[in-house]
Amino acid sequence: MIPLRDSAAPRRLTPVNIALIAANIAVFVYELSLGARVATFVERFALVPAAVTRELSANAHRSVGALAPLITTVTSMFIHGGFWHVAGNMLYLFIFGAAIEYRMGALRYLFFYLAAGIAAALATVWIAPESTVPVIGASGAIAGVLGAYFILYPRGRILTILPIFIFIQFVEIPAVIYLLFWFAVQLYAGLEEGGRAGTMGGVAWWAHVGGFMFGVALGPMLAMNRPRRRRSH
Repeated sequence: MIPLRDSAAPRRLTPVNIALIAANIAVFVYELSLGARVATFVERFALVPAAVTRELSANAHRSVGALAPLITTVTSMFIHGGFWHVAGNMLYLFIFGAAIEYRMGALRYLFFYLAAGIAAALATVWIAPESTVPVIGASGAIAGVLGAYFILYPRGRILTILPIFIFIQFVEIPAVIYLLFWFAVQLYAGLEEGGRAGTMGGVAWWAHVGGFMFGVALGPMLAMNRPRRRRSH
């Protein structure tokens, strides 16, 4: 299911959400410019659960260099592994993020997004503490946005592309159903995987689960009581 539009956001272009999208795209363009050196860049700034586990266990706070594995809980969420990876993530952020920024306000939304990404990263570390597989991408933070949307806009509707065999259907799906299905897929895949590596098929499923649950829990606490305007179609 590919989302195209939601019914909840009073305006689509909100400053922090657009800035986050721009930052992710800018980093991806920079990755492309590195050529063969991109592997070194990813190795330096990606989240490696085993490295974070060692840092947390040692409780070493002696220098900025010593904190490098913990800093990757933030830097990793701005790195992507390919065009479709960044395009898919930014589509979801564009569709769902504006409504959440509207309810939280710009600064709260920025804090929430980064905190959700860190929570998603730590969920991966918790599930696979010895994994040396680099974890990258904004999907954990975006999962937090989806979790907040699930609570704050359960009556929203998501215009969705639904492929049925060779046919393409455009369907409006209630947000609560769309997001429950999305979460169920992530949870099922994570349970199937267990704690073997934290990722399966190149997807950090437990980062999605952790980010979504974080959004469900924290989203309502940061939301402001703003009037909810309905958009006509």
